[in-house]
Amino acid sequence: MTTIIWFRRDLRLQDQAAVLAAVRRGRPVVPVYILDDDTPRHRRMGGASRWWLHHSLVSLDESLRKLGSRLILRRGPAAQVLGKLARECKASAIHCLRHHEPWWRNAERSLQELLPVGTSLIRHDGLYLLPPGSITTGSGTPFRIYTPFWRAMAKAMPPALPRAAPDHLPAPENWPESENLKDWGLLPHSPDWSTGMANFWTPGEDGAHDRLDEFLHRARGYGDTRNLPAQPGTSFLSPHLHFGEISPAMVWHATMNAGGSVETFLKELVWRDYAANVILQFPDYGSANAREAFDRFPWRDPVERDVNRDLMAWGKGLTGYPIVDAGMRELWATGWMHNRVRMIAASFLVKHLLIDWRVGEQWFWDTLVDADYASNAVNWQWTAGSGVDSNMFVRIMAPLTQSEKFDSADYIRKWVPELAHLSKMHIHDPEEYGMRPAAYPSKIIGHREARERALAAYATIKGAGSIDDEAMARFEAAA
Repeated sequence: MTTIIWFRRDLRLQDQAAVLAAVRRGRPVVPVYILDDDTPRHRRMGGASRWWLHHSLVSLDESLRKLGSRLILRRGPAAQVLGKLARECKASAIHCLRHHEPWWRNAERSLQELLPVGTSLIRHDGLYLLPPGSITTGSGTPFRIYTPFWRAMAKAMPPALPRAAPDHLPAPENWPESENLKDWGLLPHSPDWSTGMANFWTPGEDGAHDRLDEFLHRARGYGDTRNLPAQPGTSFLSPHLHFGEISPAMVWHATMNAGGSVETFLKELVWRDYAANVILQFPDYGSANAREAFDRFPWRDPVERDVNRDLMAWGKGLTGYPIVDAGMRELWATGWMHNRVRMIAASFLVKHLLIDWRVGEQWFWDTLVDADYASNAVNWQWTAGSGVDSNMFVRIMAPLTQSEKFDSADYIRKWVPELAHLSKMHIHDPEEYGMRPAAYPSKIIGHREARERALAAYATIKGAGSIDDEAMARFEAAA
C-alpha cells in the first residue's frame, strides 16, 4: 500500500502539512502533480502562470530527488486521474492541501466519489495564515469587510510555527508512469516572450526563500517604500506565495519582529486570507458583480472598434499616460507589476476607459505570474466599486498626479525609454508641457474628459436601492 501526495498550488516541502502527514504514515510515498485544464475550464492557468509552473515543477522534482523520491506528472481531469492512479498504486490515502477556488472544491468532492474502496482523501490546511472560514464575526457569520476581518485575524496571530521539510521520502518499489514536462508545452515559443521573466524571477522553493531573505533587509521600511515604483520596496513574494513555494506562516514569522512599519506588510498578508474568505462566500466573484447595481452599468463594449483600440493601447502600454504605460510594459516584460501602479492601471481601464473590470481581470489572469483567483477578483472589484468591500466608484484616481506624488520618474524612464531623456518635471505629463516626443502617443483621452464621462455613467445606476453613500454606510454597519 502507498500514500499519494497531490500537489497543486502548494509546490514546497517545508511547512507542507500534506507532505509531513504522508511521511508519518511510514508507507511508500508517490508525489504527483496533475495538469488539469478541464476542471477549471475558462480558469485554466494563463500564459505567464504556465511559464512559472514549468520552472517550479522542475525545482520541486529536484528537491524530491534529493530526498530519494521524484515527482510523477499526469494530465487530465484531476479527480479521474487521481482515482485511476490510486488503483495503480494501491494507495490507501491521498494527502493534499485544501484549496478554495470553486473548481478545486468541486474536484475534491468528485474525487471522494471516484476513489476505490479503502482509499481516503485527507485534506490539510496550509495555503493561508488560518483556514478560510475560521474567522467569523461575533454572531458567527463570515466577515465581508476587510478592516474588522484584520482586527479579528490580528488577535489570532501569530500562526503556528512553520515546520521543517522531511529528510527522506520512502519510495515505492515500482514507480508509476510519468509524463514528460517538456511535452506539456508550458513554455512560450514563436515568439518566446519570457526572457524578461527569466531574468527577473527564480521560481521554486529556493527562489522563494532567497526573496524572503532579501526582503528582510528592508521590511522595516515597507510602509514608506511600498508605494514608490522606482524603489525595490515591495517583497516580490506574491508569485511564490501563490504557487505555495513558501508558506504564509513562514513569511509571517520571519518578518513580524522587523519593527518600523512592517505591520503594513502583515496586513497585506492578511488581505490574502480576506480574499480567500470572500470567494468562499461568493464562488463566482471573478465574474459576477457583488453589487447588483453594477449589472446595469453602461460599460463600453470592447467588441466595438474604438473601444478595442483603447483596450489594446492600455494592454500594450500606449495610452499616453506615462505611469500607466510603464506599468503595463513592466507587466509584459516581467509578468508582474508594482502594487501602486496596478491600482493606477486598473482604475484607468475601469474609470478612464469605461471598460468592464472583468476584461481587466482576465487580462491580468493571463499575464501575471501571481495571478490568483481570490486576490485578482477582490482587487479588481475593489477598484471598480462593485465589490462587497470596495473603493467608491466616484473616487477616480488621477494617474498624472499619482505619478508625481509617488516619485515615479525613474520607473517611467526604465519602462518607457522614449521618455528617458525628460526631466523630472516633464516626464509625468510630457504632453502638457509640449515635450511629448514623436515616438510616444498622445493621450487617448484627457483626464477631465474621462472623469466627467465616468461620473455621468455612474449617475445612470446611482439611486434608490443602488449604491449611494447612505446605502454603503448601512451595508458596512451591517457587516
